[in-house]
Amino acid sequence: MIMNVLVVRVFTDEGGRHGNELGVVLDAGELPGELGPRLTAHLGFSETVFVDAVTEDGADVRVFNPVEEMRLAGHPLVGTSRVLADVTGRRPAVLRPRLSEPVDTWREGEVTWIRANSEYAPDFGFTRLDSAEQVEAMAVPVAAHDQWWAWIDEAAGTLRARTFVSALGIPEDEATGSAALRQAQRLGREVTIRQGRGSVIYARPAAEPGWSEVGGRVAAEPARVVTL
Repeated sequence: MIMNVLVVRVFTDEGGRHGNELGVVLDAGELPGELGPRLTAHLGFSETVFVDAVTEDGADVRVFNPVEEMRLAGHPLVGTSRVLADVTGRRPAVLRPRLSEPVDTWREGEVTWIRANSEYAPDFGFTRLDSAEQVEAMAVPVAAHDQWWAWIDEAAGTLRARTFVSALGIPEDEATGSAALRQAQRLGREVTIRQGRGSVIYARPAAEPGWSEVGGRVAAEPARVVTL
């Protein structure tokens, strides 16, 4: 099976650096689901997306990590929204992951946003430390599915985070939108999350209880042709 994989970095910083890599495969409706985890692991990414069908208002999608299809994930949906806007010339209004509720999407300036029910996001453990320096100094755990974080500036809503998902073959995730969905709910406020090497995630509770909005900048990378 030969696949053309569009690649972007999601949640880059203000200068377009860093971000979490994402692979997006268009016209994927006929591809078997078993290829999704295999492709993700082959690329060395935390997630990939199969776009099964593009509709007038958005797209039907499947989201995969290196182990399985996911109900919901933040950086894949933010990245796919931007990819579809660039490829089709029309900004999608909604993305429909196969295993969760539809996700609204839009753009504000340089930032692409999604609005999703956080209950569909993976369940992370959250551990607060006393300082960003302590977060920086942490060694990567052998086995974890957790985010460790600390305030950089609590009044401004800026925090430092690192997320470890070794249970899914991802020792440390560069930028985790699904954890940001849950963090916005936990803290009940708008936050700016600086994660990984320098990625930037914006998150805030939505008006509807249990829903959150997550956004970030997206930068394109060269496409890859992959044979599996």
